[in-house]
Amino acid sequence: MVNLMETLFIADDEASIREGLKYIADWEALGFSLCGEASNGADALAQILALQPSLAMLDVRMPKMHGTEVIRRAREAGYQGKCIILSGYSDFKYAQEAIRGGVSYYLTKPLDEDELYAVVDEVKAALSAERQRSSHVTAMKNKAKSVILHELVTDTLDTPLTPEDIEHFRLQAESYQVVICEDFHTHSAAAPYTFAELLKVINRENTIFEHLCADGRDIVLLKGAHGLSKLSDFLEHYEDQPPQEGSPMESMFLTYGRPVYTLGDVHLSYEDAARLLRRRFFCAQEQHAIGYEMLPAWSDLDNTDADLPMSLSEDTLTDFAERFVGYIQSYNRRMTVEALSELEYGLSRICGEIADIKLFLTDLYLRIKESMNRNYASAEIPFLSNSTVIAYIDRRNYLYEIIKFLSEQFEMIMNAIGSPSRDTILDDVLFYIDHNFQNPIKLETIAPLFGYNSAYLGKIFSKTVGENFNSYIDHKRIDLSKQLLSENKMKVYEIAEQIGYKNVDYFHKKFRKYVGISPAEFRKGYGPDTESGKYPPPQKITPETAQASSNSFH
Repeated sequence: MVNLMETLFIADDEASIREGLKYIADWEALGFSLCGEASNGADALAQILALQPSLAMLDVRMPKMHGTEVIRRAREAGYQGKCIILSGYSDFKYAQEAIRGGVSYYLTKPLDEDELYAVVDEVKAALSAERQRSSHVTAMKNKAKSVILHELVTDTLDTPLTPEDIEHFRLQAESYQVVICEDFHTHSAAAPYTFAELLKVINRENTIFEHLCADGRDIVLLKGAHGLSKLSDFLEHYEDQPPQEGSPMESMFLTYGRPVYTLGDVHLSYEDAARLLRRRFFCAQEQHAIGYEMLPAWSDLDNTDADLPMSLSEDTLTDFAERFVGYIQSYNRRMTVEALSELEYGLSRICGEIADIKLFLTDLYLRIKESMNRNYASAEIPFLSNSTVIAYIDRRNYLYEIIKFLSEQFEMIMNAIGSPSRDTILDDVLFYIDHNFQNPIKLETIAPLFGYNSAYLGKIFSKTVGENFNSYIDHKRIDLSKQLLSENKMKVYEIAEQIGYKNVDYFHKKFRKYVGISPAEFRKGYGPDTESGKYPPPQKITPETAQASSNSFH
């Protein structure tokens, strides 16, 4: 254990006595360092309150204020240190006054060194004992707080916290939100950043969050508007671009529950975050966070009686197997892609174990393989072995990985059974975009579905259509937003969500970029035809080159 140096303050109106007190004992050996001195009572009181010395040695009679009065006032102001009063008078009335003022030790001048050493040793022992007790109490308080926090998030608190408890544990806030942090790289051996560590870097005020572990999870409880805003700022920073390699977010996966406004509801926010964590299998590629906003779409996941769009039944399995076999045999990539999207969405809505979903997808692939081998026995399709497929699907951490695998396998089968030249591949891509641009859509996710890498498809797309992929998506969304704005039936933020922009401010930026005015200005100035009284349809943006020959695609 490290022995902490205590502090010593000396006050006497005679400079020679102050100098003598400094050197009468080896204070450093006794565990004290001099922190200040004074020649009158008023100055002594001011310095004691400012420096809070462990030990104050004061002459009983000083100008402006007696030593006993200094100590009395210091005690009233909250000073907790030890005090030794020195006096050249042995009159008992001074000792009585000193004791009443909170002085434990009273020594007469001239000082006896042995007596001084004995008193200072006693003071040092008392200080050490008090610090040990204080440390123990602090540790117990921290331990108690961790238990309280655990019971709050898990809804196991026996009795509600009193206002005094809330103040004692520094839990008072106008709002709360729970965040769970996991390692994004599931099999990484490196220690990842944690959200709590990042918060400490962003803001060193411990009042904005609490850090705890519950159910084996790393949990942050955000407190107050300032704490909740840190999560919003963090997510907004990474919204439009994936985290760079080596950045804190690159190694983190976060789920966050709804904001709540009482400590009694903190468990609801935690339950949101925990439930979302169980749905990580359905996240998109490079998705590092998922929040309570996604829960309404899954509101019936835990209700076995809900009217869900898909089940893991034999009929569902047979239906998808037959459809995929038909699309593959007719080289219908567009319908294959749409069916894969339907499959992915339907599975993400199923209430069930991830292992059962993986088994369903494995059975689906093996049925297609069996059917194609039966119908094209002479084609020598390079299928993977059953055991390889079973192991591959079982080891995937995300649904999108399995869907991509199926897409690649279906493209391989089409090529193996003699897919004819396709001059309309780009038409299929445009058809897919036209029916999906209102959803999160990226070139990196579309390209594999059509059997191409994103870089190659991007070049061909720009060359043939006349604009890049992202610009084309923006134009489609802005076209639809202009139509919806002119109809004047929806609010601007509802239109933003409808056309695929999660953030209304981001929609405003895009709209102004392509239209030159804000959505509100567009709506205000987009009046009805003076004769018919109807709103004319906005001009659709359809690149003239979209229908051009796409022979270069191959």
